[in-house]
Amino acid sequence: MYNLAELSSADKMKEECGVFGIFSKSEKKDLSLLTYFGLYALQHRGQESAGIAVCDEVDVAVHKGMGLVSEAFKSEDLQKLTGNISIGHVRYSTTGSSLITNAQPLVARYLGGPIALAHNGNLVNTDKLRSELEQKGTVFLTTIDSEVIINLIAQQVDKATLEDGVIECMSKIEGAYALVIMTRDKLIGVRDPHGIRPLCLGQMSDGSYVLSSETCGLDVVGAKLVRDVAPGEVVVINKDGYKVISTVSPRRASCVFEYIYFARPDSTIDGINVHLARQRMGEVLAKEYPVEADIVVPVPDSGISAAMGFSHATGIPYENGLMKNRYVGRTFIQPKQELREFAVKLKLNPIREVVEGKRVVLIDDSIVRGTTSGKIVNLLREAGAKEVHMYITSPPIAHPCFYGIDTSIRKELIASDHTVEEIRQYIQADSLCYLSNEGLLKAVGLEENQLCLACFNNSYPVKASESVGVDKYILEARREKSE
Repeated sequence: MYNLAELSSADKMKEECGVFGIFSKSEKKDLSLLTYFGLYALQHRGQESAGIAVCDEVDVAVHKGMGLVSEAFKSEDLQKLTGNISIGHVRYSTTGSSLITNAQPLVARYLGGPIALAHNGNLVNTDKLRSELEQKGTVFLTTIDSEVIINLIAQQVDKATLEDGVIECMSKIEGAYALVIMTRDKLIGVRDPHGIRPLCLGQMSDGSYVLSSETCGLDVVGAKLVRDVAPGEVVVINKDGYKVISTVSPRRASCVFEYIYFARPDSTIDGINVHLARQRMGEVLAKEYPVEADIVVPVPDSGISAAMGFSHATGIPYENGLMKNRYVGRTFIQPKQELREFAVKLKLNPIREVVEGKRVVLIDDSIVRGTTSGKIVNLLREAGAKEVHMYITSPPIAHPCFYGIDTSIRKELIASDHTVEEIRQYIQADSLCYLSNEGLLKAVGLEENQLCLACFNNSYPVKASESVGVDKYILEARREKSE
């Protein structure tokens, strides 16, 4: 069976994961429900599975399920999860298959008691670390890198505190990670030394502290932003409040695609509002490539903010020329090649009365393989568009990502070995314009040395071999080889 959402978004970078956590000084009857709401707000970061773990100062209870948050939990599931500390996770698999055994949070029990962990990101030295742990007798139940992290922490039982064990673990793992960790009496947030993946701290009116991948997760539970967790920081929350432990940060390298595509527009990451950043991308793009056109049309939803900025900068009217079917996500179709051609049409439908006879500027965030972009251009032409000019709010993606984004191997990225003109011809647009690297930096408002731009310029903050990106099922391959 084919996942229609995957077929219709094959030209998009896949979201990574979302993490969420709450610490309350006393037991909250609605703790699991609040965590559920937080995960709902972070649903865009992962749609394969969801899970919540809650601690009642004695033990940890966990419930996980496949699919969307609303599919993974029933009311009775949440009612069974009671306590004063909780963590949650929504997943898109970047290491390991989409299976319930690989769903998070992960729960383990060691000499220090129960521990639960949820992870957003991807390690680049997973295989090496797992081999070392297996040689010491560690038994693994999943094929995800997060289990390597929880085992490394659990092994540090001789450390004075759990946070000392976390810091020791950080010295061994390499790659991108935003972690929420829960024990009987603590909630811990961790952000990797480069700050590749986002994490923030908030506080509710009753004093409860909240950790979330994005501020939209804070907003939905009524928490106010206290601060972003800085690169290399460990935030430890207990009944006395919170403390911050700083570790070495070589240089900040936040993923620029959080601003371009991944994060929700209403989120603010490291002090930068995502909607406004995307709006500026559209404005800068308009200045870099003037065009004569009748309407500006976004590819929903990630192109909306940028299209608004483009329209404002040029005076060309903004129109909703493409309607998105928001109920496609979990639909499956039979594995017949001819049915694949309907995938884009089922997800996006042009409004003929809006685009017919018009010169259209089509705004999208990126082109990965070029397949879907060409189909969208063709949809507009079939609806009567006179011209279709494709404007992209990022530079060409020519290199794979190893840090929690499921991009293809380099040879499948259309910009890796094709010129802009060749890509234009392939997608059959009248013109194709990419936002420049300088324009992107101006729009986001950060310096080049503060962002990870590796998918554009091949400059990786944490080195990794291409095999890391080629096979996210590497741990399953190792398991099959050993059996």
